[in-house]
Amino acid sequence: MNILIVSQYFWPENFRVNDLALALRDRGHSVTVLTGTPNYPSGRFFDGHGWFRRSSENWKGVEIRRCPLIARGSGGGLRLALNYASFALFASLLGPWKCPGKFDAIFVHEPSPITVALPALVLRRLRRGPVLLWVLDLWPESVTAAGSVRSPLVLGMIGRLVRFIYRHCDRVLVQSRGFIARVHAQGADPTRVLYFPSWAEAMFTQATQPPRPLPVALPSGFRILFAGNIGAAQDFETILAAAELLRDIKEIHWVVVGDGRMAGWVREQVLARGLTDTVHLTGAFPLETMPPLFAAADALLVTLKADPIFALTIPGKIQSYLACGRPVVGMLDGEGANVLRESGAARVGPSGDAKALATNVMALYQMRGEARQAMGEAGRAYYRQHFERDRLMTQLEQWFNQARDGGSPAN
Repeated sequence: MNILIVSQYFWPENFRVNDLALALRDRGHSVTVLTGTPNYPSGRFFDGHGWFRRSSENWKGVEIRRCPLIARGSGGGLRLALNYASFALFASLLGPWKCPGKFDAIFVHEPSPITVALPALVLRRLRRGPVLLWVLDLWPESVTAAGSVRSPLVLGMIGRLVRFIYRHCDRVLVQSRGFIARVHAQGADPTRVLYFPSWAEAMFTQATQPPRPLPVALPSGFRILFAGNIGAAQDFETILAAAELLRDIKEIHWVVVGDGRMAGWVREQVLARGLTDTVHLTGAFPLETMPPLFAAADALLVTLKADPIFALTIPGKIQSYLACGRPVVGMLDGEGANVLRESGAARVGPSGDAKALATNVMALYQMRGEARQAMGEAGRAYYRQHFERDRLMTQLEQWFNQARDGGSPAN
């Protein structure tokens, strides 16, 4: 099949859509990606990239067509809104020119914003290819939860846009079963809404021991590692509060690997709270360096702040954590917490509860190594049963074929 992926984010940015494109390529499909100029999460264009630089690339057999956009920056919501709107605008205008020909399927990767679907719908009208929207973040609920938009007028406009998009997509795939009722309520045809969870890149299933030098030196002792975006949704206020509760146990180290809009604030707070001995921010590293870092950790940390919308979400890092066979500490509610508890790989407490987080970290710290290893192996087994990559790719191919041929969806 000739497949077009529409995603505001793509390599060299670290998103699972990169692995999806490679998986489809490995299965013999021709894959083109319509994307933007890479600038996530730092908010600055990556070296060598810009508005009129490297607009066409070939990455490991995947054709990349980039459209200009306004970088996220490190400012407030206005700059982020411009980032979202500029990609939607330029990809809608330039996409038909940059991506000629007919596509058997147009796959939309939507971790946020929902506006990424607009260029796909333009191409659907011009190219007649079916659009499959993969919803990883619910709108307008997510912007309400983040507090970035409070105006009832603006939220109403976003709601109408979301309903328009859902009604005009041939399939709406959701990363969590908790999303299904919300997507139905926003006007999606219930017969076209399908559950499609995330998975982990194959490299994470091999993360049993560090196979090569680590990209950064880690402190000696019991290491709790957080990997990913450092943003408002991850509730670093509570993470730091838990670190304060355990500050006298110098063997417990909180290692934060990543970057994001809250990174500067977190660094300032680590200094202000006197946590420099036990909380360590390493910065971000390429995805391929993550498995050895995970393998070197004693426990992996996943958090979401307390909010009904976040309780419906399964953070994508959960699959990677489970696949690598390490025990997990969770501070989150709802769907993500349920997955971790079912896996047998985690100690889980509610969102926003610093004392529960500290208690769970202490429990793992005091646990024998063999018991932590058994937790990690239970998580790996759960991952293989529920999130195995090849099985999910086979299901996605079937949905592509059904949508192309006009058949009814089948879950």
